[in-house]
Amino acid sequence: MSERRRIPTIDLAPWLSGDPDARAATARTVDRALCTAGFLLVTGHGVDPGLRAAIRREARAFFHLDARLKEPYAVKVGGRGWLGPGAEANAYAEGTQSPPDLKESLSFASHEPTGDPAVDAEWFLPNTWPAEVPGLRPLVEEYLARMRELSDRLLQLLGVALGEGEDFFTRHTAHPTWGFNINWYPGRDVLGEPEPGQFRIGPHTDFGTVTLLDRQAGRGGLQVFTDEGGWEDAPYDPDAFTVNIGDLMAFWTGGRWRSGRHRVLPPPADVPSEELMSLVYFYECDPGTDVRGTDSHAYLRAQLDAITTE
Repeated sequence: MSERRRIPTIDLAPWLSGDPDARAATARTVDRALCTAGFLLVTGHGVDPGLRAAIRREARAFFHLDARLKEPYAVKVGGRGWLGPGAEANAYAEGTQSPPDLKESLSFASHEPTGDPAVDAEWFLPNTWPAEVPGLRPLVEEYLARMRELSDRLLQLLGVALGEGEDFFTRHTAHPTWGFNINWYPGRDVLGEPEPGQFRIGPHTDFGTVTLLDRQAGRGGLQVFTDEGGWEDAPYDPDAFTVNIGDLMAFWTGGRWRSGRHRVLPPPADVPSEELMSLVYFYECDPGTDVRGTDSHAYLRAQLDAITTE
């Protein structure tokens, strides 16, 4: 079976149409895909490509600043601000000792307080907005609103695909946590030669429920692992979001669905100026949600700590 068949393209329009046959067919396709690779391409989402392009323009202006101007925004993994070179090594989550990932990120996260001081202090802090790119905030805030709405629609679809009700997952997303990374992958002309075993992002699975990725195609791009095919380039559609499920979703389904293992290749030697940027939205559930005996956010915090290099 080809990678493209293992990772199908799901058009949300038939699902949203309300037609019972179309909805049932979509749910069956989703279930099959999540049992194998844990990935989907999703179209019909209604998110303006111009908004995604505008975020990239503003973020690129920040990433191209001198390091001394970015340093005041530096944070560790799980914080809100700039993750600089060497801050993160995703392969650590698999227990693999690897060089740090070859990327920088602007990182944002859930910020609307719940009223519980302890929960808010850990999961709902204010975001940091770089003063050097004032146009970024309104664009990102609009994007985040669209991602929240789309994520809940996808969770409704996943609930049906699992054979449960539409609210099987969304009844646990009344006040969820989420994270949003703008990942910048500079080329070798900026980074130099990667170390042995060094990736733009090392092999890992995501930690939460669903991840919505808007990515760019490149030689040093996304690869997905399956038992049947090993590592293969992920299919690409510029209009689609690449959606994968994380560890908590796999736990939630009792292992029926696979947490999508993936990596981002190192910058290519034959295209040394290749520069890519991904918009990555990690959707979770309400703090304290019990996922088959696992405290959802104790697990998330442990995994975030695990991929921190310092």
